[in-house]
Amino acid sequence: MNSGKKLYRDSTNGKISGVCAGVADYFGIEIWLVRILTVTAFLLTTGPFVFVGYIVLWAVLDNKPQEDSGVIFGSGTSFDGTKGYANKPRKEEPVEVKDSVWKAGQSPKEAFHQVQQRYIRTENRLRRLESYVTSNEFQLNREINNL
Repeated sequence: MNSGKKLYRDSTNGKISGVCAGVADYFGIEIWLVRILTVTAFLLTTGPFVFVGYIVLWAVLDNKPQEDSGVIFGSGTSFDGTKGYANKPRKEEPVEVKDSVWKAGQSPKEAFHQVQQRYIRTENRLRRLESYVTSNEFQLNREINNL
């Protein structure tokens, strides 16, 4: 279920300290559900134990490491001759569509929009690549490199 995952506090998505957000991320469920369960357990059942457990998790868990945004900047020249981006493609996160209300992920509409935006970016990149490869500048650079 959670192979290779580690439990962290997620302060970027958390309200108080990120404990509930970290637990939600670890188990793959929505943050609001974990928050409701925590408050309900605090109010209806064992309030002091939940409070102490929350404080202990706050002190014990490490903050979630910041992940790279995936955009690769560099000083190299891209395929179309412009400066600023390296030749490596951008790292894309997988699209996860939620199949239940309580599971983490995107709604089908959001997932479709994200996939559509990826397709548009890929198509634009392919068009720039094609225009560069079919240009006289590419042929000239190729001949110079062959010398």
